[in-house]
Amino acid sequence: MTSRSIAGPEIERLIQLLAKLPGLGPRSARRAALHLIKKKDQLLVPLAEAMGVAVANVGLCSVCGTVDTKDPCTICSDPRRDASTIVVVEDVADLWALERAAALNCRYHVLGGTLSPLDGIGPDDLNIAGLVDRVSQGGVSEVILAVNATVEGQTTAHFVTDRLAGFDVKVTRLAHGVPVGGELDYLDEGTLAQALKARTAF
Repeated sequence: MTSRSIAGPEIERLIQLLAKLPGLGPRSARRAALHLIKKKDQLLVPLAEAMGVAVANVGLCSVCGTVDTKDPCTICSDPRRDASTIVVVEDVADLWALERAAALNCRYHVLGGTLSPLDGIGPDDLNIAGLVDRVSQGGVSEVILAVNATVEGQTTAHFVTDRLAGFDVKVTRLAHGVPVGGELDYLDEGTLAQALKARTAF
């Protein structure tokens, strides 16, 4: 039995596009589309205008690889940022997460993914050469590898470390182990083992 359209092709198209967003399935997309249409002047029109501006102006930063409306991006062009520290992340979403934490006033470098031979993603598919180029220009004292604690993430971290081995730069990584507020009884064995290996003085 073929599905029947519930609205005109324009609304159906809106629902189909919303359904492609992360976290939205067909039902959520229909609810979101209906909400946007009901609030057309307050939400739909401004959203369409903002998306039009984004399409025309958003691009990748030629220095770090993040998304912004200018190049170099807002972070790279900020003179108050510590240019001697570069935090390497897999994706722009990771950069934004670290910025929300506001723990460091540093610069970033977005790899654009992780090494994954099974998926055909090799070193040339990532922004590793750009990182090596930035470090080779001097002025960088520390590179912090803030990649995910997955097999692919750790493989990528080791590869980047090897590529930076010839430079006078300290390469560090994020601590792994017991999260703040975490209870030991609920943690998996791998997390506990890593926390014990990476223990620090109290």
